[in-house]
Amino acid sequence: MSDEVLVDVDGGVAVITINRPQARNAVNGAVARGIAAALDELEERKDVSAYVLTGAGGTFCAGMDLKGFLTGDFPVVEGRGFGGIVEAPPKKPIVAAIEGYALAGGCELALACDIIVASEEAKFGLPEPKRGLVAGAGGIMRLPRRIPYHIAMEIALTGDHFPASRLYEVGLVNHVTPAGEALAKALELARRIAANAPLALAATKRVIVESADWSGDEMFAKQGEIINPVFGSKDAMEGAAADGHRFAAGCDPYGHTRRVHVKECVR
Repeated sequence: MSDEVLVDVDGGVAVITINRPQARNAVNGAVARGIAAALDELEERKDVSAYVLTGAGGTFCAGMDLKGFLTGDFPVVEGRGFGGIVEAPPKKPIVAAIEGYALAGGCELALACDIIVASEEAKFGLPEPKRGLVAGAGGIMRLPRRIPYHIAMEIALTGDHFPASRLYEVGLVNHVTPAGEALAKALELARRIAANAPLALAATKRVIVESADWSGDEMFAKQGEIINPVFGSKDAMEGAAADGHRFAAGCDPYGHTRRVHVKECVR
């Protein structure tokens, strides 16, 4: 998309790379616009089912480019927020592959992803309070939803760096790899995800993300609005046939009714 953001598509997976290694991949306006532009295009591509977000040169992202910020170069895209992603993460699954530092805005980019793979040398942190700033790109909102309250408070209030091993212990990091192998592991996961049906992936992610705000009384109704169209899709019919099963016309495998025509449920 640009020199600052590289995109490579292969096997259903798009690798989005922040390419400012000389600045530890600090996010400036060009990076934010590049990520936003990449996602705008890739979300519409049928040959892409999953993403990997990473950084060039052995570092994920050291946060916002403070030098640029002081000169009025704001790394925010309208509608998508900081880094072109934190306020509007993609509908398709995205895996973060982290080497080196994921600090401040870099940590917040990771938190905007669905799965985090980090090398054993990776460091995470929200050091904004040490600089008189606040982690306003989702960090202090997402972190306590992902890990225990008191640990989130320690990370957010001290501004210290925390190793990948510690964040693996509390469930924020999915996999810890030897140094230099985070991208390979992230690609492995992304390819396994991309091998699944696109409609099912999008619906599954949407339910997981949105259901946090649903009440007990409405949760199954809201879930049905999202997942019912999947059960009448071509992917579902082909998947069921491949397993030697048939869906009953008008209901999904769990007995929930759905408004579809009978012809959608038979081959």
